Amino acid sequence: MSDEVHLGAVVALAQAMAVAPTLPAAAARAAAGARRALGGDFAAVSRWDRAGGLLRVLVNDGDLAPGEVPFPADESYPVHDFPEITESSQPGSDRDSPPSVVSAPPAWVEHAGGAVSDRSAALHRRGRTSCVVAPLVLDGRAWGELYVARGAGGAEFAAADAEFATVLAAVAAAGIAQHERLAEVRRLAFTDPLTGLGNRRAVDERLAEVLGGRRDESVVVSLVVCDVNGLKGVNDRYGHAAGDRLLERFGSLLSRCGAALPGSLAARLGGDEFCLLAVGPPADEVVRAAAELCARAVELTIGEGVACGVASTGDPIGRVRSGRRLLRLADAAQYRAKAARATGPVVAGREIAALADAPRPPSGDRRRFRRR
Repeated sequence: MSDEVHLGAVVALAQAMAVAPTLPAAAARAAAGARRALGGDFAAVSRWDRAGGLLRVLVNDGDLAPGEVPFPADESYPVHDFPEITESSQPGSDRDSPPSVVSAPPAWVEHAGGAVSDRSAALHRRGRTSCVVAPLVLDGRAWGELYVARGAGGAEFAAADAEFATVLAAVAAAGIAQHERLAEVRRLAFTDPLTGLGNRRAVDERLAEVLGGRRDESVVVSLVVCDVNGLKGVNDRYGHAAGDRLLERFGSLLSRCGAALPGSLAARLGGDEFCLLAVGPPADEVVRAAAELCARAVELTIGEGVACGVASTGDPIGRVRSGRRLLRLADAAQYRAKAARATGPVVAGREIAALADAPRPPSGDRRRFRRR
């Protein structure tokens, strides 16, 4: 294969990965591009699960053997069967730079009839002739591997193929690194840094998604708005570090209670305000989760419990066409709970009615509630 053909394959791979919408799609394009560039019949991209000690297959491409699927749910192999993956880190590389051809460890070739190894045995078992394996290294750390194989009757890979696979792996690693960085940026944009919960942006996006446009009126959308009681007192008496611990503990409690509502979103709206957004569960289930939250919040070692307001399209609260309206209803119910020092949630449309157009309590009243 000429240098011009090699260059064209490298450029095509880089371009395909750059426009992939997700990391799984990028991995799929890396496998397909490498398979075509190397003249293989099969390719796979795997990721090293460090915590589990496993090499997890993200995508299989090309001629699949029995039992192989394009996007396996749980195809994995113990890393100790493939120790070379753990030896692929480059501790001296620049962590601020994307992977490069220079820093990438070399690929290698194995054959079905070669020395006895787990890979050669797998080749023979799946009717393949040989394979080329290229480690994927991101920011100096082993991330996974790119694997390309040829079927029975195909020519065996040679040393020159391994050299080219090293280049392809470096390009693939750069593309994967870019997707991981973008995913991290997106995660940070929708995550509260103190508690690790969602933030106000995440709630607004989710509400717009489930309440905007032509939504299914039969799907119940519920919002629990919470205000942590006693935060100012904790800050004044013990310092802001203690106040942060209270917020973190309540955030963990909110997450645990939200686990009873599949698909719910636990979030910190800001300051001492939190919320739980549930899509699907009946209103009664959401109220029960809110009641459990109130009961457990009282048991925290610091703070004075929580005031909770609930608004759900499953209750008689009128037509809800926007997230802003549902938030206003839940917020009003929460203010009522705060004023009454309620030990459980106040529910719009049940304990109170006609809150949709109720004015927001003035800031002075809200501060007075918090001092009680």
